[in-house]
This record gives sequence, structure tokens and C-alpha cells, in this order.
Amino acid sequence: MGSTSLGISEEFSIRTASPRDVSVVLGFIRALAEYERLSHEVLATEDRLQETLFGARPAAEVILGEYQGKAVGFALFFQNYSTFLARPGLHLEDLFVLPEYRGRGFGRALLVHLAGIARNRGCGRLEWQVLDWNEPSIGFYRSLGAVSMSDWTTMRVTGGTLERLAGDLTQRPA
Repeated sequence: MGSTSLGISEEFSIRTASPRDVSVVLGFIRALAEYERLSHEVLATEDRLQETLFGARPAAEVILGEYQGKAVGFALFFQNYSTFLARPGLHLEDLFVLPEYRGRGFGRALLVHLAGIARNRGCGRLEWQVLDWNEPSIGFYRSLGAVSMSDWTTMRVTGGTLERLAGDLTQRPA
């Protein structure tokens, strides 16, 4: 068995996910949520993933890392835009490699592949978020040259709060 230019097994490959991979993608999402201690927040279903990833208007893309024909990792990403650069960017929403396959360079290979997609699409950035407590991942990302955006705070509205905010569009200012 040989190795690729990344120093990993030739038995590892990366491909774009297709509609037939929805159950695999959902499995990775659930495994990632368990690792991040957020399983209670997963509302994704195969039907919803089918619609939002492979429907008429896909909101994101997925690449799968396979070792000896088995999906062992994934990256889910979507395009964003930088007004300062006046260029598109890619946002990595999720990167996950099954625990028993970590330490073999598969996560790095997925990120390298994603960086290549960003470059080929003329993107000015590749960005993602990581939980503060996830020191192994933070160290891994830093080893690749990623830097923390310590001056930025992620803000979010979801569920009922999102609905109330959207409802404000119909309200007149006082």
C-alpha cells in the first residue's frame, strides 16, 4: 500500500456526496453532535437533508472521505461573501472524522481538499468555528496555519426568537 502526496494511504479518497449518501451524512451529523455534547439540538432528518442538500436550491455541499470504500469522515460547507474582499468565501459548517480513524491525516486531507475548492472558485477565505473547549481541534487547526478570530463573537437567533424577529417586519416602528 502506497501513500498520497499528503502522506496518507492511497486507500483513502474524497468525493462529492450525492443524494444516495443522505443517511451517511445524517449519521456523521449525529456523531459530531454527540462528540460536541449537542445531540439534543439535532433536528435534521433524511428528508430535510435531501431537500436542502440535493433539492432544487441546495444550501450546502458535502464531501466524504472514504477509507477502503467506507465513509469515515465528512465536511459540509457553503458559500458566503466578504464585502471587504469583494469575493466569495467558503464556510465550513462541519468537519468530522470517526474517532477510530483519527490520527491518519484524513481530517487534514478533507481540509486540504476544501481549500482547493475555495481556491478554484476564486474564494478569498475559508472560515469555520470551533467550540472553545475543543482543544484537540483548536490545536489541529492552528497546526494548519488557521488563526482565531478573537475579536469576533458569533450571534444567533433561532426558533421562536427568529419567528418573532421576522414578525417585526410587519410591525411599524413606534
